[in-house]
Amino acid sequence: MKKFSLYFFLLCGILLLNQEFAWSQNKTFVVVLDAGHGGKDPGNRGNGYKEKDIALKVVLEVGKILKKDKDIKVLYTRTTDTLVTLDDRAKIANDADADLFVSVHCNAHSSNAQGTETFVLGLHRNEDNLKIAMKENSVIYLEDDYEVVYDGFDPSSPASYIGMTLMQEEYLDQSILLADYVQKQFTNTLKRVNRGVKQAGFLVLRKTFMPSVLVETGFLTNKQEGRYLNSPAGQAKMAISIAEGIVDYKNSINLSATEVNYKKENQGRKEEYPSVTFMVQIAAGSKPLELAPYNFKGLKGVSRKLEGKLYKYYYGNTSNYKEIQQLLQQAKSAGFSKSFLVAFKGGDKVSVNDALKTKRK
Repeated sequence: MKKFSLYFFLLCGILLLNQEFAWSQNKTFVVVLDAGHGGKDPGNRGNGYKEKDIALKVVLEVGKILKKDKDIKVLYTRTTDTLVTLDDRAKIANDADADLFVSVHCNAHSSNAQGTETFVLGLHRNEDNLKIAMKENSVIYLEDDYEVVYDGFDPSSPASYIGMTLMQEEYLDQSILLADYVQKQFTNTLKRVNRGVKQAGFLVLRKTFMPSVLVETGFLTNKQEGRYLNSPAGQAKMAISIAEGIVDYKNSINLSATEVNYKKENQGRKEEYPSVTFMVQIAAGSKPLELAPYNFKGLKGVSRKLEGKLYKYYYGNTSNYKEIQQLLQQAKSAGFSKSFLVAFKGGDKVSVNDALKTKRK
């Protein structure tokens, strides 16, 4: 068993290296869009609305927007009112060797709760997150042989969630980055109530082998928010925000493309961006780690920020773009192969591309 586990992790490492190599060779950026529920599973029906219909309309609109970018390929888990199993949704993304998986839903609550929240896979940290995961996962009761397909997982049993392993650990940082960008669009652009980036045990995310998020666009049980999400105008605005978040993520991790634009626009200019702070994100997690080099593969000067309910660990802190590139390579050489650049302006996280468009020194 130990030998098998070793081989498994070695294989995963090889696959990840191959994935990075393919991306560096200008691989088409594949996004799988997943409209929650469908068919005989209507999702929640707060105030008489149907989650399955709203999620599908938003997802199809997101796809239309993303398809305008020639470097992005869009795939859907469903384009009609059909039920797709959670296992098959993940399989579609894995078979496509997707770069992102984005599942869109609408929320519900017994109170007058409102606002958007975006989830990455992880163990629930409070009762509300557990209830949301239970609600979304309960769709497997409509599937044949669900006990076999999901290895005895019981959506209604808290014990099943305690035993859930974080299969997406390798992609957690990127998933959080995507979730951050989506929530930023909802909050800053649409002025929706921000419920933050959270972790919970969603089955649809558990089996995907790429950065993945589940977006709760709002509460149908809230009369005002339900009307907004059920309206063509509201759906269009939510779709634009999700698409912009995806594009911001793509631009942030596509360092080679950023470099090409940077070199074209900055010949003869200095490297300083006085209003911007560049950092390298190397890790994220729900528990604080001591900021000692032995916890970070020998890297010194690592800082920690609590963003929402997650601690994020950054290497470097500079307004010099050339310097942060060197620090990124140091982080990768130290073993943080999935580390990436982030930028802050006025305390808010912005995409690296947007940061490079600011006034230079």
